[in-house]
Amino acid sequence: MAFLFRWLMRVFLALAALAAGALLLAYYLASQSLPDYNAKLSLAGPQQPLDIVRDRYAVPHILAKDDHDAFFGLGFAHAQDRLWQMTLLRRTAQGRLSEIFGPETLPIDTLMRALDLSGYARNAVAAQTPETRAALEAYADGVNAWLKVVQEKALGRGAPEFFLFSPDISPWLPSDSIAIQKLIALQLTDKAAMETLRARLSLALPAARLADILPDSPTAPVMALPQFSELFPDAPAPTQVADATRNPLDPVPAPGFGGASNAFAAIGRRTSGGAPLLATDPHLPLSAPSIWMLARMDLSTGPVIGATIPGMPAILIGRNPSVGWGLTSSYLDDQDVYIEKLNPDDPTQYLTPTGWQTLETRSATIGVKGAAPVTVTLRRTRHGPVIPGDAFGASAVTPPGHVAALAWTALTADDRSIGAALGLMRAKTVEEARQAARDAVAPSQNITIADAKSVALQMSGAAPRRQAGSTSKGRLPSPGWLAVNDWQGMRSFDENPWVEDPPSGVVVNTNNRITDAAFPDHLSFDWGDSFRIVRAGRLLGDRQYHSRDSFVEIQTDAVSEAARVLLPLIARDLWYSGERAAEGTTERQRQVALERLANWNGEMGEHDPEPLIYAAWVRALQRRLAQDELGPLMPLMAQPDPVFIERVFRNTDGAGAWCDVKQTTAVETCTEMARRALDDALLELDEKYGPHLGSWRWGDAHPAVQAHQTLGTIPVLRSLVNIRLSTSGGDQTLLRGQSTGTGPEPYANVHAAGFRAVYDFSDPDSSLYVIATGESGHPLSRHYDDLAPIWQGAEYIPMSLDPALARAGAIGVTTLTPAQAP
Repeated sequence: MAFLFRWLMRVFLALAALAAGALLLAYYLASQSLPDYNAKLSLAGPQQPLDIVRDRYAVPHILAKDDHDAFFGLGFAHAQDRLWQMTLLRRTAQGRLSEIFGPETLPIDTLMRALDLSGYARNAVAAQTPETRAALEAYADGVNAWLKVVQEKALGRGAPEFFLFSPDISPWLPSDSIAIQKLIALQLTDKAAMETLRARLSLALPAARLADILPDSPTAPVMALPQFSELFPDAPAPTQVADATRNPLDPVPAPGFGGASNAFAAIGRRTSGGAPLLATDPHLPLSAPSIWMLARMDLSTGPVIGATIPGMPAILIGRNPSVGWGLTSSYLDDQDVYIEKLNPDDPTQYLTPTGWQTLETRSATIGVKGAAPVTVTLRRTRHGPVIPGDAFGASAVTPPGHVAALAWTALTADDRSIGAALGLMRAKTVEEARQAARDAVAPSQNITIADAKSVALQMSGAAPRRQAGSTSKGRLPSPGWLAVNDWQGMRSFDENPWVEDPPSGVVVNTNNRITDAAFPDHLSFDWGDSFRIVRAGRLLGDRQYHSRDSFVEIQTDAVSEAARVLLPLIARDLWYSGERAAEGTTERQRQVALERLANWNGEMGEHDPEPLIYAAWVRALQRRLAQDELGPLMPLMAQPDPVFIERVFRNTDGAGAWCDVKQTTAVETCTEMARRALDDALLELDEKYGPHLGSWRWGDAHPAVQAHQTLGTIPVLRSLVNIRLSTSGGDQTLLRGQSTGTGPEPYANVHAAGFRAVYDFSDPDSSLYVIATGESGHPLSRHYDDLAPIWQGAEYIPMSLDPALARAGAIGVTTLTPAQAP
């Protein structure tokens, strides 16, 4: 027995030693790709010596003597810190994910090959101005210079992920940056998905009830629309929605998860410092690392600092000594789905206003890891590419004998959006910034601008010109064979909404409606939630004079106007009703919850139970109200909509009918539904967080989930690469933390402001910014998540253009000098 024990111990110790050795080897290999910020490198590419100074948070300050070297340095710094992220973005745009991930990403690759963003980007290079092409080329040279350093110095393949996936990295090209810009545009619009969602719901609901569940903007007069079944009598009947986990690499947003943001600015007479203030916080899916990376660079027109997206040679949101700007998604309806009728005698043809026309076709071969390459046939109509598979939800509403095609403003080679971003960096006045925006095509953004004297808001991007007689108004998939549904080119830039120095002295946008024009001049039927703009307007109007601190308070405000509106409606007949119930009973738990909510001010604070009770209640209430009407389509509307619930409880246009369960003989009241939903919510929370209501915390249910897109699901590794932070805020607060409403964590914060900034032109160096993770994309770097707790605490770091301040606190300086010719 002792002999066996000794041998078992020897085997155990040997295995433990092997495991420890493997871990040490893995750590050694991974750590080799950590960049040395204190380095002197002689490279082909720079025209003069330049320094990349890393401040205490590793933000690169690129101190160059000319524009070429500034963009070279930005490309070099991006590749140093975010090479895997850049490679992933490029592969996504090219439709080449399956080469490293296998068959699971084939649907994404097939869609991206159909959209052909890379092809449009290659053709778009020729459309750029010489100045923009020079910037793209210098940036690409900087990326490639770092790739050469990695290769020559054996720096761990450039990123640890390359030890798990293919290490092949092709040289960076100028077109790659344009393709990534188009990919970001795809992530920022959900208009095609909203069209198919509306079509699916219209097949299950009468028009009046569809207007409840997908409500129009409360202030928007909307023309009547036909039912989808009237446009397509043979449309497929509603079917069960597949409960599939969304691939984190999928760039097509679900309905309601396109880009969102807040931005507001005040003129000098409304500020304590006598000069304009501007705050901006764009909302995108959270990830680790963040999509954003901070940077500062010197240009011939002056220094500029702010937020970049690795892969693109531009500070997309930021400030220079003269001008600051922020971006919010305009919610422009820039996509249309067209249902094309195939020729029953020849399916290679489709119907047009002038008769049958042959589909354009091309083949694409997609490499697949661990399997044979897959060749797909891609088709195209006069409106755009035929949508493959179930992208945008189109297959669920496409009748037999038809195909769906996508029209989208970004599908053009005549796209100078990159140049517009570069023009903003160089602008010295509000008017110059506005003129730079003329070149933007997609994504369409509202640009909030401030200079030393003025504030303004300009919508940018190409807006389709639809015809007044359109059968779908661009709100439902359109019959592609009717000429009246065709776009008539693009609206002129001067038709886009614009305001400068309004009488109030304040401009603001929270993705709210920005025009009262009726269709076809309406820009969009679907806008951001209507509660953030109410809250922002109230806070901005509460003070005569604003300061940097008041702008920070507004930007990080966690009060839910939606909760303040809904609770008096859904609880009005439940509060203080009935006798005090016995401890431990459902009735007593309900009474305690209602007492707490009665004294709650609507602040979605992470340490409080009230936000969790409220969120669970409205989620359960939406399910109770809509389940019987929607049936198998209910998963599409799992995310509670406060405007829908408000309509129901105010009985707007008969919306109170949702409270009656159609499958029962009784007539249920809205009070009954509210009580049952509250009991549902309390039972759910009791089972998950225990019976002590006072110990429940919103932050436990509402963590910011910043997952690594490729390593974040791998056991053990996910605990090292994912960043989870308890957060305040909610779906309708200015401190926005949007949840999915589904899955094991229905309240988790998955879509939020990954970047926040406040610019103060009375004291520019006191301006502030922060991102949600850290500058580095390397999980072993201390700068992978060092900004995360600052972001979590609604705090910021300084934003200074003074190079002396950057050097004073530098953790490293990388000096790049031109290599001598051989």
